[in-house]
Amino acid sequence: MHIPPYYKKSSFQRFLVGAFTGAVVAYFIFVYMHGNMYGELLQENRDLKSEVRELKQQNDALLEDNQNLDEKAKEPVKVETIDITIVNEEDLPDKLIIHDLEELMKEEINHIIGKDLSIIAESDGLLEATIENKVFSIDDFEFQFTIEKLYLTPTVKISVEANIAE
Repeated sequence: MHIPPYYKKSSFQRFLVGAFTGAVVAYFIFVYMHGNMYGELLQENRDLKSEVRELKQQNDALLEDNQNLDEKAKEPVKVETIDITIVNEEDLPDKLIIHDLEELMKEEINHIIGKDLSIIAESDGLLEATIENKVFSIDDFEFQFTIEKLYLTPTVKISVEANIAE
């Protein structure tokens, strides 16, 4: 079998040169596109790794903060301050003694500051009886108080009504 000598024809030679040139150009285009795409993927991969690292650090910080909050939540809530309000202060004979009466009541129950709030809540009747059964004397006047509202929070809030004792 005989293969015809196409390599001698100029049209066939131009075809081969064109195919070779096209293959070289296509190869360079392929390399350029592949390199460009691969570079973008590497950049995206770096960005995602950086984001994952930041999120892990944030997660670790939040978990540590959560553990600190859990430890604080296990600690009992303590009484921090006492706030006493006299409801009927306009009925008192002298407006200057209101502050003194509040201070006397605070002195009477200041032992609850720093105590566990659950213990104080269990003995709220004792706290009420301490204030209501005591007669407070200022300037020739004696006062007794009845508790209208008692809020047991870290700041114990007590609203009392003052009555002149006879």
